[in-house]
Amino acid sequence: MMPQLGLLPRRACAALLSQLLRPPRAACIRAVSCHSQVAEAMLTSQLKPHQEKPNFIIKTPKGTRDLSPQQMVVREKILDMVISCFKRHGAKGLDTPAFELKEMLTEKYNEQSGLIYNLEDQGGELLSLRYDLTVPFARYLAMNKLKKMKRYQVGKVWRRESPTIVQGRYREFYQCDFDIAGQFDPMIPDAECLKIMCEILSGLQLGDFLIKVNDRRIVDGIFAVCGVPENKSRTICASMDKLDKISWKDVRHEMVGKKGLAPEVADRIGDYVQHHGGISLVEQMLQDPRLSQNKQALEGLESLKLLFEYLTLFGITEKISFDLSLARGLDYYTGVIYEAVLLQTPAQAGEEPLNVGSVAAGGRYDELVAMFDPKGHKVPCVGLSIGVERIFHIVEQRMKTSGEKVRTTETQVFVATPQKNFLLERLKLIAELWDAGIKAEMLYKNNPKLLTQLHYCENTGIPLVVIIGEQEQKEGVIKLRSVATREEEAIKREHLVAEIQRRLS
Repeated sequence: MMPQLGLLPRRACAALLSQLLRPPRAACIRAVSCHSQVAEAMLTSQLKPHQEKPNFIIKTPKGTRDLSPQQMVVREKILDMVISCFKRHGAKGLDTPAFELKEMLTEKYNEQSGLIYNLEDQGGELLSLRYDLTVPFARYLAMNKLKKMKRYQVGKVWRRESPTIVQGRYREFYQCDFDIAGQFDPMIPDAECLKIMCEILSGLQLGDFLIKVNDRRIVDGIFAVCGVPENKSRTICASMDKLDKISWKDVRHEMVGKKGLAPEVADRIGDYVQHHGGISLVEQMLQDPRLSQNKQALEGLESLKLLFEYLTLFGITEKISFDLSLARGLDYYTGVIYEAVLLQTPAQAGEEPLNVGSVAAGGRYDELVAMFDPKGHKVPCVGLSIGVERIFHIVEQRMKTSGEKVRTTETQVFVATPQKNFLLERLKLIAELWDAGIKAEMLYKNNPKLLTQLHYCENTGIPLVVIIGEQEQKEGVIKLRSVATREEEAIKREHLVAEIQRRLS
């Protein structure tokens, strides 16, 4: 039988309690270790401010940039004009994820697939940043079993290429796309896409421009009659696509020296790709003894003949050039292709206009949706993409040259006071303006100086100032001041909103 604690000697009792309350040895060691780590971390954190700062440069990643408020104003104006044109032609808005399943993007871009940004595995799905907006659109159509849609989309895309900032080329950039999906009569949607391009480029007043047009069936037909092996057609097409950047001599060298094309085959291609013109060139190619015998080329030429008929009705043929050098390197194009370039005004009379870069492009892709559909159902599509970064770069450079200033806010009215202790009155007044839909601002200070408030309006381009003080409060009026003329007029408080709206209208 166990003796009671109360009967144990006092010293033995204390020893027993000590043993019962003591934690196991391992726990003690862990506790000591934990306390020492916390102490070390606290000591390190206290020492950090006195240590050297990490040696790195604060900058944006290569091929990207921040946009200042001034730049954002210009960009938004350009985007508003582009989107309003898309809506005028009946397009609906659409948005898709910034990244897609990697398998959705692979094998859609031929040699340019190496430019896709692949993401690390994040829990079982291999993902890639979207390369363009066209492939995600095709995936959307197939996934939702849509057979017809006219849509526009504005969003960022990413390409891992060498950026040339001076030409407005980046690794992260916006695309503005318009596409018509569905089975329609030949060349009617294609003609509308070209009309939209003309409307946007004319509306932005970028200067003279030209839209080059060709057909991938004509390109494939040229390769066939010239003797390009079928297994080399896509890689030779990618070389041909560089003709807007480098000379035919350099393209031929790439075809022969790097891609193993026979020199005589390259020379036969050269005989064709240096031709450009209008409907008369289409007629000429229809009579060509070699091309006219190729079924694909013949289909492409007949389509272009019909296209020019519609473009004549739209009144834009003077902006269109049938250019046999245009290839559009992307794999998914199947029919008409086009690309808009700006033409630099010649410095001297008679000088040849200089190409200053592509600002819009697109074409027909009738088989892309079928690549995503389990049953391979086709949804014919045609579309265009506006190169907003390139356009923005051009507009920005022109504004720098002209010294044009840009307002970064849309504030219409500033609420001011010449006296102290009028914060509550200003808050009440600005709330009335906001509730009436008027864009208004005030300084976040209890007692700002009147001169400081007026200077702020002049510097930011705010057109009107409402001034409230003791005198105005007694008389039940508000002073309405024009920043431009500095003229002031006393307006009854109850009529203030109506008067401001009248002046702003």
